Amino acid sequence: MPRTVRVDSYQDLVVWQKAIDLVEGVYQAPRDWPKEELYGLTNQARRAAVSVPANVAEGEGRTGSRKFLHHLSIAKGSLHEVETHLLIARRLGYGNPVAYEGLLRRIAEVGRLLLGLIKSLCASAPDH
Repeated sequence: MPRTVRVDSYQDLVVWQKAIDLVEGVYQAPRDWPKEELYGLTNQARRAAVSVPANVAEGEGRTGSRKFLHHLSIAKGSLHEVETHLLIARRLGYGNPVAYEGLLRRIAEVGRLLLGLIKSLCASAPDH
């Protein structure tokens, strides 16, 4: 199946770069959360955040648009999971409200980039 997204490396993808920035922010945010959340919400948020760029990278490394799309779909699901964990933490009063707004903007940006890449791949491979 042909792919129109041509890159030398997954690291060239803006969506991967922005997702890495998001991971950094998600790792920093829980520093203000209660220590008893270390193995709960903190761990869940961090694992979901890492899953986003990891699935973009894995998908880009696979052969064919269908496999790439599958991993982008997983990345999108993980992105929603990160957002949910952050919304829960904010609702529970953990951390800095301003930091949440920045992270939620990053999540929205990564989501738009993922959607754009998915649409691009779908347009080039309609039998996905």
